[in-house]
Amino acid sequence: MSGVNKVGAGGSRERVLARVREALADVPADEPVERALERDYADSHAEGPTMDVLVDRLLDYKALVERVSAAELPGRIAAALERRGAERVAVPEGVPEEWFASVSARRIVDAPGAPLSVAELDGCDGVVTGCAVAIAESGTIVLDAGPDQGRRAVTLVPDYHLCVVRAEQVVDGVPQAVRLLAPERPLTWISGPSATSDIELNRVEGVHGPRTLEVLVVESAD
Repeated sequence: MSGVNKVGAGGSRERVLARVREALADVPADEPVERALERDYADSHAEGPTMDVLVDRLLDYKALVERVSAAELPGRIAAALERRGAERVAVPEGVPEEWFASVSARRIVDAPGAPLSVAELDGCDGVVTGCAVAIAESGTIVLDAGPDQGRRAVTLVPDYHLCVVRAEQVVDGVPQAVRLLAPERPLTWISGPSATSDIELNRVEGVHGPRTLEVLVVESAD
């Protein structure tokens, strides 16, 4: 049966391509191609101060959010993990060491040469990462598998994700974020804790990612 399907699919494709070739038969090969007009789309909707909008959207998505200074960050990470009761925490290899100056929880490092198994990740009480960019208007945090973010499984398996977002990583709108991201990288777009709902709109959290997202937004030193 699978062989028949493949033949059928291939035959359909060839019929479509044959019709395209037939339609283009009288078009000169050197005819210039008309490009779509450039559109001057707005980068954002100017909904307010960038950091305020980001925090408002994250809270609306039921994330836990704190605004902290760079000096406060290690203490706030330690406090967040202590509130969570986290004893074993997954950490990508590139997360700055100074973030954990006050942390008592055991860090389980996930490195490219020594990745943690799914069982090991599932046995962790959470994960701590940075991010690539955050979008204020949509309340979205984007990970691109950078050194302080790790591979996708690291942030999808543990039930708790503590993410550090620096002020300089926050933009107003999606177009601005897209320009900063490399499309060939594995991008994960996070808008609040993992959640879905059934046909009756009953919300279920933690279906395909962490049940709890906590964000520490590090304010600019200016």
